[in-house]
Amino acid sequence: MSFSVFLASKYLKPKRSVASVITCVSILGVMLGVAAVIIVRSVMTGFGDEWEKKILSFKPHISILPVRGNVVANEDNIAAAVRALPGVTCVTPEVDTRVLLSYRNRVLAPVLLGVDAGDFTAAYKIGAPRAGTFDLEGDSIVLGVHAARQLGCWVGDEVTVYSPKTLAAQDEVFLPIKWKVVGIFSCGQYDYDSGYAVASLSNVRDLMGLEKGVFAIHVKTDCPTDPAKFHALVETVVETANSSAPPLLQSHTPVRALTWREADRELFAALAVEKNMTAVLLLLISLVALFCVMNTLLVLTVQKTPEIGLLKALGFSRREIMGVFMTHGLVQCTAGIVLGLLASWAVLSNLQRIVEWLGSIGVPVFPESVYGLAEIPHRVIFSDIVWTVAFVYAFGLLASFIPALIASTKDPVKALE
Repeated sequence: MSFSVFLASKYLKPKRSVASVITCVSILGVMLGVAAVIIVRSVMTGFGDEWEKKILSFKPHISILPVRGNVVANEDNIAAAVRALPGVTCVTPEVDTRVLLSYRNRVLAPVLLGVDAGDFTAAYKIGAPRAGTFDLEGDSIVLGVHAARQLGCWVGDEVTVYSPKTLAAQDEVFLPIKWKVVGIFSCGQYDYDSGYAVASLSNVRDLMGLEKGVFAIHVKTDCPTDPAKFHALVETVVETANSSAPPLLQSHTPVRALTWREADRELFAALAVEKNMTAVLLLLISLVALFCVMNTLLVLTVQKTPEIGLLKALGFSRREIMGVFMTHGLVQCTAGIVLGLLASWAVLSNLQRIVEWLGSIGVPVFPESVYGLAEIPHRVIFSDIVWTVAFVYAFGLLASFIPALIASTKDPVKALE
């Protein structure tokens, strides 16, 4: 054992002094800072995973859209060609538009998905109907559960549907029509359950005054979260879609692809910013704790001034004396990091129990009615642990360096007075 490590271990032994109390407080501060960062980052990652899971289960992974205009023609040939590609699991030609629904003086403006009944159940993973069925035959409509509640209607009621062409068309009149609510769906995400409705493709075409064509061809794949494979598949889908149309039609209506990340880039950007800002703010806790480490070492240098003077008088170098206090600080950081990792593991392992206990004493930290999730999600990423530990060690080294430098520059004559 080197001299620096030996003497640092001697200084770490509690002797009921102020320095010992401050040392324990410093270790506790580092522990809380490390645990807080890992726990919050894990929960934020869990929320991101849940958002991604719900988006991938409800929204298309790739949307084939026209480069010019609003309508994709020759949709049947394009859909058949894309459906045959490896990696493609579902293809649904759709007419998606925002409409106005009215029921007993209540008005709502959801996005209406015009899709064939078989394609709807295959492309939208929303489980069994909350009420009724998903039969889109005839003049029928399926509503999200929150959309139905906002309108005050349920299965069997008739809602009035107003086409957006009523405002856009100047030489035609589109009268409102009545559709019967035949089913209620719930995918567990408020934005989707309140902002979407579903009807048959033929009915929505009539509503929009279309004889043929669709607004988009939606594609589901088996690799939406694999960047390299998904990017290659997107390029293949666009190439196949453009080459599947007759030459004359292709020259007038080329298509492009819109991926799920591009469609929801604002959401994922907001989640990333929130996650990073939260981590930065929580790292300030660790920074404050590291100032406590520096304060501990400064107090220790004052207490051990005579010993420092004696060591220098005996011929110990400045480097060896600095090593004592640097080792002392890094041991505090290491102890805080280890305890912080153990604390974060314990909290995350019992996170739902802790949330339920807080709710039982009147502190609802995760109400299901707000977040739409039965349990608080979390996932630990190894890289989060690595950079948290690296941050604490880097600033811990800096916090230890200043007191160590002060101790090493003390005049042995004055120190022994």
